[in-house]
Amino acid sequence: MKIALLGYGRMGKEIEKIALQRGHKIVIKDDGTAPYNITKADVAIDFSVPTAAFTNITNCINNAVPIVSGTTGWLEKYDDVIELCHQKKGAFIYASNFSLGVNIFFELNAQLAKMMSSLNDYSITLEEIHHTRKLDAPSGTAITLAEGIIGNSSKTAWKLDKNTSEEIIPITAKRIADVPGTHTVEYTSTVDSIEIKHTAHNRQGFALGAVVAAEWLQDKKGVYTMKDVLNIG
Repeated sequence: MKIALLGYGRMGKEIEKIALQRGHKIVIKDDGTAPYNITKADVAIDFSVPTAAFTNITNCINNAVPIVSGTTGWLEKYDDVIELCHQKKGAFIYASNFSLGVNIFFELNAQLAKMMSSLNDYSITLEEIHHTRKLDAPSGTAITLAEGIIGNSSKTAWKLDKNTSEEIIPITAKRIADVPGTHTVEYTSTVDSIEIKHTAHNRQGFALGAVVAAEWLQDKKGVYTMKDVLNIG
């Protein structure tokens, strides 16, 4: 499989290692400094920056190149991408986190939220910790976790940092050097606490999941998620 890496930073380089180990070829390494011909690729993997992601994704869809994107911070244009993908009969997967373990964690989070939804004595908090180079806060993964809770409980929204509203999920975002990503969801009452946590030990899990998603998407049409890739949920 010939892969275009759109964004050749730390994640792009990690994806390159995994892709080569799995027998694929990297035909484009876009670091934003030179033009490229996207049609050289069988599939593209976008881990660029929020200001470039929408252009990268639409360019792929317009040129019939399946595109997997893990860039966050551009989702106000997500519906436009979905419409274009359907119009052009393209292939697209977006995930806030491609780690296979995190996507299992998303499902656990949703199921726990369902079980806790009628237990009014418990308050809920969500914490994410990432490396100091991460640009957006809260992380896309934290937002996905919050949305999973909102969809399965009486919570109506999330908010960064502490708040006093029972209907809003407070998210704490911390930036600590060399932390790949840690996400914790905690339910607390006066008598006990229930906590689920996912801790990434390195970037390899994110890279592997992105390559697995690209392999899965290569010959398909439509808009998908990691639930489709993993056949869960």
